[in-house]
Amino acid sequence: MKKNTLLALMLLFTISSFGQAGNYNVGDVVDDFTVTDVFGIEHNLYEYADAGKYVYLDFFFDTCGPCQIWQPTFSEFYDKYGCNEGELIMISINDGSDSDEEVIIYEETFGGPFNHAPAVSADGGGGAVTSNFGVGAFPTFVMVGPDRTLFEKDIWPLTDVSTFEATFPSGLDPEVMECTILGITDVAAASFSIFPTVSNGQNISIIMNNQEARSIRIYDITGKEVYANDTNSNSIKFSLNVSSGTYFVKVNTERNSATKKIIIK
Repeated sequence: MKKNTLLALMLLFTISSFGQAGNYNVGDVVDDFTVTDVFGIEHNLYEYADAGKYVYLDFFFDTCGPCQIWQPTFSEFYDKYGCNEGELIMISINDGSDSDEEVIIYEETFGGPFNHAPAVSADGGGGAVTSNFGVGAFPTFVMVGPDRTLFEKDIWPLTDVSTFEATFPSGLDPEVMECTILGITDVAAASFSIFPTVSNGQNISIIMNNQEARSIRIYDITGKEVYANDTNSNSIKFSLNVSSGTYFVKVNTERNSATKKIIIK
């Protein structure tokens, strides 16, 4: 029994002694990549780095238990520092085993009560990036700096958002800032569910969580309003006759508001 315990401890030590981004060491220049998130938005690593951004990547798959546990923490980190509008960029990268629809469900189920970082499924190129970094354990969190080099290859173990903040290099003091989408401020106190999030635009439902919606506004990615509905209800159904693409659904209550994304095929 003691021998088995010792072997288990030795195995744990061995595993924890190696960073999980196995193809790079800290200080290595990482390869460029372009991925498309589940809402059709492209993200290019070198463009972010060359703009002076620090990029945090969250490698996951949807049935990974530890991924599910820590996804809200990554969402909170993303939300706290401005939803990729400040000095920090956060992107969740799927291992290549899940589709857009599966990743959207995963984010809605496990992402927590925060704005969620852009997520890239197998459809958007997540598997290739996972392979390039040599990630073999999940979740794995890494950080790439503005010089295109790997700053952190395994941000672990996590306790809370402060674990990510402890990776900030000397001189980096990112501003804590509210998230805005197309100039619209998201207020987390307004909470609602929308389904389906991927559809042909017909029979979309909004269910409010313990509040009544006073108005619904839907915008395309340019900020143009494509739908408006003034209401006093906690359950709303509607249809959209719009072109395929990504849309932002803003729900206003008496005191606050929140915005979520949907895809029309």
